[in-house]
Amino acid sequence: MKLVVTDQAFGNTRHEQAAAQVAGASFAAFQCRSEAETLQAVAGANVVLNNFAPMTHRVIQAMATGATIVRYGVGVDNVDLVAAKQLGIQVCNVPDYGIEEVADHAAAMTLMMARKLNQYDQGIRAGEWKIDQMVTGIRSLRNTTVGLIGLGRIAKAYVSRLAAFGCHIIGFDPYVTEAQAKALGVHLMSQEQVISSAHVLSLHVPLTSVTRHLIDAEAMAKMPQGSIIINCSRGGLIDESALAAALLSGQISGAGLDVFAQEPLPADSPLRTAPHLIMSPHAAFFSDTSVDTLQRLAAEEALRSLRGEPLRCSLIT
Repeated sequence: MKLVVTDQAFGNTRHEQAAAQVAGASFAAFQCRSEAETLQAVAGANVVLNNFAPMTHRVIQAMATGATIVRYGVGVDNVDLVAAKQLGIQVCNVPDYGIEEVADHAAAMTLMMARKLNQYDQGIRAGEWKIDQMVTGIRSLRNTTVGLIGLGRIAKAYVSRLAAFGCHIIGFDPYVTEAQAKALGVHLMSQEQVISSAHVLSLHVPLTSVTRHLIDAEAMAKMPQGSIIINCSRGGLIDESALAAALLSGQISGAGLDVFAQEPLPADSPLRTAPHLIMSPHAAFFSDTSVDTLQRLAAEEALRSLRGEPLRCSLIT
């Protein structure tokens, strides 16, 4: 048996190596970026632990018959799920790690942009001291409507944080009932109503063909003047060129992004020069505790696969 890590950013693979050792499997770790590198790495593998390396049809086809892909994290947009199902390959994710960290990160970005702390900081560094020379239009958090697209685990944790500041919370999620939303303190609305009403819009949905560029130039034009956008979910949800333009025009007064359509962010991305934007390198999940939990849960799933046991978080039925 063979266990392979295609790529990781954790600094060690002790949990993964331990799983391979317990199962009597060989172990190999790589830092694949391209399809060619990934294909070569996974050839004949029974279990593949994957971060961002492309798991295309050709790559999946190179794995052993009946193999399993375990994705580090929640999203699987880099895995060809259709090909995996056709080829009889199991795909799993780790949906229950880093929830509190991502909610903290999104809330921190929200507070920073709503209170315009970045503009105060920049103003002082430039020699300013008068408040009205540094910022305009700060809305009280108690008079702020926070809108969420998606009401999953992370969104629920984010709601609890923003509700503590007295924000009015609205949201859209076709899988959440009125009663469930009410219990969270969220007023359910249509997606269009949330976008057109929210002073702060926070995204909490997976990247699919339907959600790609969910927030484009047209959507931003419908948002209240001076709104804020927060995205700690998936980069492709936002049209980044349109966001850069909206920040320049002032239609969007600020944004906090932890995820991008292409990572690392290209040197020529218009986001690099856009004003009133704070960015982090897909790090919302990161803490000493969450990283260890992610690796441990992924390694445990890998071990279950190697032993032929039922998988905890299988995405292929």
